[in-house]
Amino acid sequence: MPFGPYHLALEEPVLIKLYVEGERVVGADVRMGYVHRGIEYLMERKPYDECLRLAERVCAICTQAHSQCFAQTVEEIAGVRVPERADYIRVLIAELNRVESHLLLLGLAAHLMGFDTLFMHIWALRERVMQALEELTGNRVQYAITRLGGVRRDVNEKLARAVRNAASEVRKGLERFSKVLEGDATVLARTRGVGTLSKEDAVRLGVVGPVLRASGVEWDVRRSDPYSVYDELEFDVVVRDEGDAWARFMVRYQETLESLRIIEQVLDRMPPGEIYVEVGAVPRGEATTRVEAPRGELLYYVKSTGAPTPYRVRIRTPTIPNIGAAPVLLEEARVADVPVIVGSLDPCISCANRVIKLKR
Repeated sequence: MPFGPYHLALEEPVLIKLYVEGERVVGADVRMGYVHRGIEYLMERKPYDECLRLAERVCAICTQAHSQCFAQTVEEIAGVRVPERADYIRVLIAELNRVESHLLLLGLAAHLMGFDTLFMHIWALRERVMQALEELTGNRVQYAITRLGGVRRDVNEKLARAVRNAASEVRKGLERFSKVLEGDATVLARTRGVGTLSKEDAVRLGVVGPVLRASGVEWDVRRSDPYSVYDELEFDVVVRDEGDAWARFMVRYQETLESLRIIEQVLDRMPPGEIYVEVGAVPRGEATTRVEAPRGELLYYVKSTGAPTPYRVRIRTPTIPNIGAAPVLLEEARVADVPVIVGSLDPCISCANRVIKLKR
């Protein structure tokens, strides 16, 4: 039974071949390759500043994570230290981006469960975050605030107040929805014990981000391998042991609250100073850096020969390992639960697409 490549439950094209006995899934193949934009190829033919703009377009939902990771990699090759205020602004945008991404997924999860009222309420909260991001960066989706050596825009008191107000509204809204997510019969029936991934399988398959933490593994790049100013901020790494679709959604819900906590700390502690330093020609060298994108560990590798363009850019997005767990999650599931299980992985097909076949 084909699920995709074009399906009402999918925003992007991916084919999942389901092998079923009645309503029970006994096996699954994941096939990708329906979208391929050749961004790595293009980056090797563009100046570094233009590569930064391309990085933002790898994923519209994780746009800040991609631009920040690429910038950090180039800055490491160039031996550039970003001003502390710029690091704080990068973290501010990254955490607002994480809140926006998690709210998007939680709303879509409600939609996949047929709970459209909850979907609309959650996306109304997401809209407040997007309005704050637009005030900060001038853009709603691809923020274009990161530049090599720092950021393009500063944060003044008026903008800081707008962000605080948005964060407060989102926190209050999430508190209202907590009883629904944790106790509503519809939500629990569609998610508890559905698509369970054990801790052992999570480690074996190399999944990352909320998918990994929902299976009981405490791994978050912000804490495990701190970058930017995360080692100066206080937050909890959210871990659950259930490993099912409900746990994956609840990890994202609780991480949203932690991101709001980080945002408030950033606004309280942001130091004065410059917001960028000039980055000249990028010398010969290579570097690999990683960040904790909303979907999990994101990795960039850049090699420079000293030319105006990179010699090689390699991107490993979180969806690449996470989608590989789909055949395991889907085995023994009901056909009706397939959209919820796939949705709980929060896959971004366009950013991950390589021509691959994954089979249980």
